[in-house]
Amino acid sequence: MSSITLHGSCLCGAISYKATGEEKRFYHCHCSRCRKVTGTGHASNLFVKGALSWQSGEDLLTSYVPPGATRFRNRFCSICGSRMPRYDEGYGTVFIPAGSLETVPSMQPEARIFFGSRTPWSCCGTGFPEYDEYRTRE
Repeated sequence: MSSITLHGSCLCGAISYKATGEEKRFYHCHCSRCRKVTGTGHASNLFVKGALSWQSGEDLLTSYVPPGATRFRNRFCSICGSRMPRYDEGYGTVFIPAGSLETVPSMQPEARIFFGSRTPWSCCGTGFPEYDEYRTRE
């Protein structure tokens, strides 16, 4: 794969970033930590081998590492709470919460990980009607 540039920001717009490098992995993670930090059934995470630079708002970043966690860190905007990327120096990889992206990545999610931890109510891409817009009751 060739090098890509991805841009993203938080909900309130105070923090913006640029990630450059090679897209490596794109997973839907169903682990309990990802579920709790997103408030949803899974987190969609893109991993880019490369670099992360903050375009604005770096001083507004806050981090939380749960006790006992070795690889998990929640990085978020201190104003609106949006999850933000983090750079893992040990792997030279940018971990991007895909929902924060403004640029569409070239790769699609390739797997669901920690699927054994999936909650019974979590979406799995099958069995549900799909709507392009908000569905109103008839």
